[in-house]
Amino acid sequence: MNEKTWLRILIPCSGNLKSAIQNLKWVGLFAITLAFAFGGAVAGAQQAGKISRIGYLDNSTASGIAVLLDAFRQELSKLGWIEGKNITIEYRFAEQKNERLPELAAELVRLKVDLIVASGGPTPFAAKKATTTLPIVITSVADPVAAGLVTSLARPGGNVTGVSVLAPELNSKRLEILKDAIPRLSRVGLLRTPGGALGSDPELQLKEVRPAALALKLKLEEIKTQPDLKGLESAFKTAKQKQVDAIMTTPGRRFFAERKRIVELAGKYGLPAIYPDKEFVEAGGLMSYGADATDFYRRAAVYVDKILKGAKPADLPVQQPTKFEFVINLKAAKQIGLTLSPEFLARANKVIK
Repeated sequence: MNEKTWLRILIPCSGNLKSAIQNLKWVGLFAITLAFAFGGAVAGAQQAGKISRIGYLDNSTASGIAVLLDAFRQELSKLGWIEGKNITIEYRFAEQKNERLPELAAELVRLKVDLIVASGGPTPFAAKKATTTLPIVITSVADPVAAGLVTSLARPGGNVTGVSVLAPELNSKRLEILKDAIPRLSRVGLLRTPGGALGSDPELQLKEVRPAALALKLKLEEIKTQPDLKGLESAFKTAKQKQVDAIMTTPGRRFFAERKRIVELAGKYGLPAIYPDKEFVEAGGLMSYGADATDFYRRAAVYVDKILKGAKPADLPVQQPTKFEFVINLKAAKQIGLTLSPEFLARANKVIK
């Protein structure tokens, strides 16, 4: 409705022209107010209807880390982000083949995702190589500062932030626990994945465990293996050939995804083992010591929420775990004929009988 139309309506209703003009001014102000209100409502509706796109990059398998992704999605849901409603997640798994990561990362960038969530190992390096502008949330990196992913934990300074798993320190602690569990321990087999050109995370994980082994007067047998059926079977055969007394695995999504197979092989070869995640013990493994891996993914969801709401990765401090769990499975101990002292069992946060 234009001004002339409003004037034709108002003049007959007013006693004089002056009154009509005053009324017209009020109408103009009312119209402007309506325009702003309507425009704001439209903008709000557009924002509410926007579907954010999250890229998820992982070097393992979807089935192997399903429990972690469930925790991630559940936390996103608590924060108001529902798949298919206001977010969509583009999942890319390298299926245990690190060489696939660069192309998968580049593919996520081409899809114009709003951010990338990257698991541990070489995955964040592939993501960062693919983009220096898209935000990257890491879920489990051994030492992001030493790896060159962030400037500092308090001020990441670039496009990467997320969760550090304190892997170097915890590997040493696991070695100490093994020594306490098995007083006669002299030789430990350390299962690790081969390092690659994409990043030095596997080496960073070992920077403290090697001197810790020397301090405990233990021989550390590093056994590099691909986390597949053939590779793991070969690794355990090598461990027996080297006459190791126990087994450790380095943290990482690739071993995590194959935890059931690893636990079965440890039982088959009669080797005591300590793992980085309680999910190994829940799958039948002997012991675990570490932070809650599902909590890493819940924390990652919080980073995603903040970034989608406008926060910059450079301003979001990298978090480190503060709570650690020691879990023992007595069934697994009995299977391999290992007797654990009452004093040792008393140290556990949880004992599965």
